[in-house]
Amino acid sequence: MNVKILGKRIGLGNGKAADVARFLRGPDRRRRELRQAASVFREMIGGFRALHFVGPCVTVFGSARTPEDSSYYRMGMEVGSALADAGFTVMTGGGPGIMEAASRGAKEAGGRTVGCTIHIDME
Repeated sequence: MNVKILGKRIGLGNGKAADVARFLRGPDRRRRELRQAASVFREMIGGFRALHFVGPCVTVFGSARTPEDSSYYRMGMEVGSALADAGFTVMTGGGPGIMEAASRGAKEAGGRTVGCTIHIDME
């Protein structure tokens, strides 16, 4: 769902109807907004702390639907291996397909991998 506010298009993704309705109501009470902002800030700090010791890394994004017998999967493994050989940690979304290929290539080359996933209530 996209909404136009002050002349700008804002995408609301696949949000729940209640979330969209709350967004469209406009500003909330300042305390509630402060709690929401603090919650987001805590999550960000937690992420920074969790990844602090990862070192230099390269994030690889790609299709989760690429089969193992695909030339793109093999290419993903080669990329992961080359990154590991260059001393980078390979970070992916932790899913299958290209992300798995890059992680697998890095791991087989003796490198480090990190998978970061998100939890979406709607899915």
